[in-house]
Amino acid sequence: MEFKELQEAFARQELFEGKTWRTSPEPWKLTAEIVAHLEQVGQASLDFYKALEVLYSRSADGKKLLRNKEVYAPWVADYLDRGKPEALVRTSRSKRCKGRIPPVIRPDLLVTQDGFKLTELDSVPGGIGLTAYLNSLYESEFSEAIVGSGGAMERAFYHRLASLAPDKDNPVVVIAVSEESTTYKPEMDWLAERLQLLGHRVFSLHTDQLFPLGGALYFDIEGTPEKIDVVYRFFELFDLDNIPTAKYIVEAWENDEIVLDPPLRPFFEEKSALALYHHHLLAEFWRESIPKKSRKTLDGLIPKSWIVDPAPLPPGAVLDGPLAQGRPLHSWMDLAEASQKERNLVLKISGFHETAWGSRSVVIGNDVSKGEWARSLNAACDGADTHLHVIQEFHKSVRLTHPLYSPEGKSYDASGRLRLNPYYFVNGDSVTLAGALATFCPPDKKIIHGMEDAALLPCRVDG
Repeated sequence: MEFKELQEAFARQELFEGKTWRTSPEPWKLTAEIVAHLEQVGQASLDFYKALEVLYSRSADGKKLLRNKEVYAPWVADYLDRGKPEALVRTSRSKRCKGRIPPVIRPDLLVTQDGFKLTELDSVPGGIGLTAYLNSLYESEFSEAIVGSGGAMERAFYHRLASLAPDKDNPVVVIAVSEESTTYKPEMDWLAERLQLLGHRVFSLHTDQLFPLGGALYFDIEGTPEKIDVVYRFFELFDLDNIPTAKYIVEAWENDEIVLDPPLRPFFEEKSALALYHHHLLAEFWRESIPKKSRKTLDGLIPKSWIVDPAPLPPGAVLDGPLAQGRPLHSWMDLAEASQKERNLVLKISGFHETAWGSRSVVIGNDVSKGEWARSLNAACDGADTHLHVIQEFHKSVRLTHPLYSPEGKSYDASGRLRLNPYYFVNGDSVTLAGALATFCPPDKKIIHGMEDAALLPCRVDG
């Protein structure tokens, strides 16, 4: 696409509040083999979520994990519930939530020399409207080669939510955006307007625009109260107490007046779930609960990860974790003495916190001083009673090239690192890959996210 066309398009349509990014004359290219692999990544992510739901429920209920073996793990629910309000934990464990998993799954995939590495599974992902918009913007030139062309993202999003209200021919769907998530409001506005043009009753609203009436949930449309059937909550659960209308949303859901997705289950928003996948005491559970093909995919995707639990050990015991000075750890603070090579690790908060998204809590061990690394470890240990941290092996992204526009509009071949975000919409026991967003960052950036000097691009199948 021409530089002027892109400038005019983004001037007409704001997608992120106050955010800008680099542009490119063409989408990111993916081979057909990579797209096929991404489809398997989506199925594996769904199988992981389904198994995680079983693991959490059995742990919380005090049930054994395996069919033919007396294995119990109450500590799993303790980890995943830590720091959560009691009322939210009760809701998460309630019969109303049993079997419920997020409707949209978005992994953060880094492209490394060993293939894709999954750093996070996002169950309340931003970028749905942005990716759909970029698809529509570029597909006129690149036709159906675009992954998610022809409005696939919009259709998949609507189909998933409308299916939750099977007794309604054209349900009223509200995308409820909190103040914390207001940066993403413009893209949700575009998504709702796009679906309205297709004849669907979908509205993007701030949470404070919702109000209760007779136990149900309403919003005002041109002076007339409109009853809501489905709420897609575009806010994470750590933010619940900061939303004045949250109690009305939950009350309407409890009264069966609305369907609410994603479910009120905060363990899906915890990064520590990926560390549980590698926990040696749970290896048999994952083997029994996840199909072999998906397990093989996850084995290659999920870097070795550990939960930072500062609970004291007996004198002769060691931690299941990385090494420091070539020796096993007796305490997580032993990692403060790790060599720079041994500090090829990422430390980040697990979830249920305002710093748990947008890479705001991420510390890369060999990218900071020894003193800063020690202070970060100490803070993680001190705060573990309420907010767990995880440590993950750091896998450096490979350098790739892609054409970008300079600020003056000149196209050139740029070098950088890539994060790929495929969007999967859950449909029973399978998922639909409806689009993918490529974030192409300068090569000196170790943490890859949607920064000002990054390019945000749709993806197309090459050939």
